[in-house]
Amino acid sequence: MSRLTSFSTVLGVAGLCALAVGCPSREVAKIDPGQQKQERKDIPVTVNRDIDILFVIDNSQSMNEEQTSITNNFQRFINVLENIEGGLPNVHIGVVSSNAGVGGYNVPGCLSAGDDGRLQNAPRGSCSPPSGYFISDIDGGGGMRTQNYTGTLAQTFSCIAKIGINGCGLEQHLESMKRALDGHNTQNAGFLRENAFLAIIFIADEDDCSAKDSTVFDPSQTSVSDPLGPLTSFRCTEFGIKCNGSNLSRMPAQYDPPGGGVECQPRTDSYMEDPVAYASFIKSLKGDPGLIITAGIIGNLDPTAVGLDGDGQPELLPSCQTSAGKAVPGVRIKSFLDQFPNRNTFTSICNEDLSDALETIAALLKRIIGTPCLEGSIPQVAGGGYDIDANAPGIQIDCAVSFVQNPDTDFEMQTVLARCPMQDDATLSPSAVAPCWYTIVDTMCMFPTQLGLLVHGADTAPANTHVIASCVTQ
Repeated sequence: MSRLTSFSTVLGVAGLCALAVGCPSREVAKIDPGQQKQERKDIPVTVNRDIDILFVIDNSQSMNEEQTSITNNFQRFINVLENIEGGLPNVHIGVVSSNAGVGGYNVPGCLSAGDDGRLQNAPRGSCSPPSGYFISDIDGGGGMRTQNYTGTLAQTFSCIAKIGINGCGLEQHLESMKRALDGHNTQNAGFLRENAFLAIIFIADEDDCSAKDSTVFDPSQTSVSDPLGPLTSFRCTEFGIKCNGSNLSRMPAQYDPPGGGVECQPRTDSYMEDPVAYASFIKSLKGDPGLIITAGIIGNLDPTAVGLDGDGQPELLPSCQTSAGKAVPGVRIKSFLDQFPNRNTFTSICNEDLSDALETIAALLKRIIGTPCLEGSIPQVAGGGYDIDANAPGIQIDCAVSFVQNPDTDFEMQTVLARCPMQDDATLSPSAVAPCWYTIVDTMCMFPTQLGLLVHGADTAPANTHVIASCVTQ
């Protein structure tokens, strides 16, 4: 009998719904979504509590309020991770800026290679950074943790994550990410662990400007009539995206109205590197793509419109704005996130505070790392309780459960699992044939449900197998 660490799905602002037990005669895909509310739960068979979290933070002049909000609310991010069964996972947390220079051109704030993907550990203000170039907090056994910092984890992150606003205004978020992980920075050694989950989180109010041809940064061209146009971030837009199949003009134009309807996507025929190339690089770091998690706190994707600034030069207009700041569409970053289906999340940076965005990302990590607890609202039967079959031993909850090998790939294979026969509410029947699943009361789970999912015979599953369940909730 094996207990599985599972992960629960965040259903947007509706919150977390609960996993329930499935009828063995139904395949997961065959539950009729129109009948009742349901939740899909994904449980990795092999427990992995190691996760490397890389924050790529925009350090251009417009990011002061956003950096403050992230650091002030980081404890809420940690709170979600600490609620994973077993407590906080074994984390490495690193911070890198968006400043990757501009290919050797002499552009103020963008000199040389910029920060070149080096993990940032310089203290900002009177605080204590980690002893290394990234935060390390590892379960040392016996209830003890091995940490390379003093104070709290949130305080230490805040110390190194408010990286300032003096970086390059031609932000190369994806390139900085790559340089942080490609091994050329010796000070970053040890951050990336071979078999750990890798989570990459972008926090930016401008889109990516990662270039495969640094000619795009040539500062000798300054006029609207020059081939490259003025030396502003609009170059990143003009040569970085297209909308509805067309390149953007330097004249005022509306491309994607509020609510969408016109698709904007990265250009692949110009100076900018295709975000897919960066996704391929990240995938090459891991043998199992299921180990990769991506998230973005970035500008809304629409509306997309070009206007003129006070000097009559073209600029990409904000897609969202609050008293805390404004942001432009993060089309290229979102395209990168989309290369990791079912393992990415995107939230707007145009919120008065970013606590909800951090909690959403943390909940995604929690879902993928796992928790065996059923955290939502499970329908109770008449007379109270969750058992839909009082005549059968055990706690009968309405779910469909399968082994899914190689999920989200072309080689995905699904095997429906039967419900285990039970001797009582906590004990398998001697007739139980592995693999099968059941639920029990688990006091380690949070109220009100306090139910957990177990799988008998999980060790019989092939490599890269997940338990996928679709369960009725209320």
